[in-house]
Amino acid sequence: MTSLASNFIGIRSPNPFWLASAPPTDKEYNVRRAFQAGWGGVVWKTLGLDGPPVVNVNGPRYGVIHGADRRVLGINNIELITDRPLQVNLDEIKSVKRDYPDRALVISLMVPCDEESWKSILGRIEDTGADGVELNFGCPHGMAERGMGSAVGQVPEYIEMVTRWVKQHSRMPCIVKLTPNVTDIRKPAEAARRGGADAVSLINTVNSITSVDLDLFAPEPTIDGKGTHGGYCGPAVKPIALNMVAEIARSAATRGMPISGIGGVTTWRDAAEFMALGAGNVQVCTAAMTYGFKVVQEMISGLRDYLEARDMALSDLVGRAVPNVTDWQYLNLDYMTKAVIDQDLCIHCGRCYAACEDTSHQAVAMEPGRIFRVKEEECVACNLCVDVCPVENCITMRELAPGEVDPRTGRVAGGFRDWTQHPNNPMAQAAE
Repeated sequence: MTSLASNFIGIRSPNPFWLASAPPTDKEYNVRRAFQAGWGGVVWKTLGLDGPPVVNVNGPRYGVIHGADRRVLGINNIELITDRPLQVNLDEIKSVKRDYPDRALVISLMVPCDEESWKSILGRIEDTGADGVELNFGCPHGMAERGMGSAVGQVPEYIEMVTRWVKQHSRMPCIVKLTPNVTDIRKPAEAARRGGADAVSLINTVNSITSVDLDLFAPEPTIDGKGTHGGYCGPAVKPIALNMVAEIARSAATRGMPISGIGGVTTWRDAAEFMALGAGNVQVCTAAMTYGFKVVQEMISGLRDYLEARDMALSDLVGRAVPNVTDWQYLNLDYMTKAVIDQDLCIHCGRCYAACEDTSHQAVAMEPGRIFRVKEEECVACNLCVDVCPVENCITMRELAPGEVDPRTGRVAGGFRDWTQHPNNPMAQAAE
């Protein structure tokens, strides 16, 4: 049986599936049940300094985007870091780690942006026996207004400075959690590396308002007639997260830096995609909040089956897709495909026709009897018909064979020219 045992920056766990710092990891009761369900590790919900406790709202904390079938696509939250006393959390962490020594237990931290605050909490953290710390530089609401969370994560100089403090005053592995609410994710990742971070985790939540109550005329969730922006997570943010993970994995300045992937991981396939793009493990929140802790069991069995079917080790998967991520200008402009409709699978709904006729290239013909066929002389191979078709594999893309002539352009398939070599590129012409 293929082993899913993970060693992420020296932190060992029986599998690469960790629960992210969030409500599911807020207390001992939750974390024990998560470990019993099979999670390989957790990042304990973010801790702050002693003092007056954090005050959360006493009303709705979540907004949601549903799919047509009421499936949760994304959750917006306005919850802050833990509102439980620091010592209570530390005592519970120590108890859990004692009873589950084989599981990864990382503590998320967020304290004021001064060296003494970080130094004072790190010593108490180490006494718990936890495996590492994750610096929460991503929370986009509530804490940012106090000079913490994304207020730090959006300033590379602050990231580097605080990371240096943590590495100076602690022996523990340090993961820096990055906010996606920046223009270029590579800059904060580079700052984390300069500061000595052992890894980065991403993405944290995306600034968002999910909906507006059209009776109260206030954002949801609504607190006494008012609403605010929150942090968006779940399957809807996965494409954003995958891109940012890939950017860090392939950038010369951050290549090779360990990455913990976060953002919409719901199935084993989601996890495999993150790992193929360079993540050494994944963290999960929304899926557990939607389906419960046992969702990890499908992730474990699915990933193991996938690896066994391909005779791959877990380490073989990590970064496997990174060499195939490139910039648009390096794509082969002489690669050609055409859409093909399988008439045996077609249910004659006409979605492909409507989409192509109204919004694309008028490359699908509707013949008597609602038979739909592709007009190859008009098809630009945009793939829209494949995406809107409700029947899996009914419409596919056929690659033109080498030497075959594209009836739309008259060009011959089988060559290779990217934009840097294309005659329509004035810069390519100048280079000649």
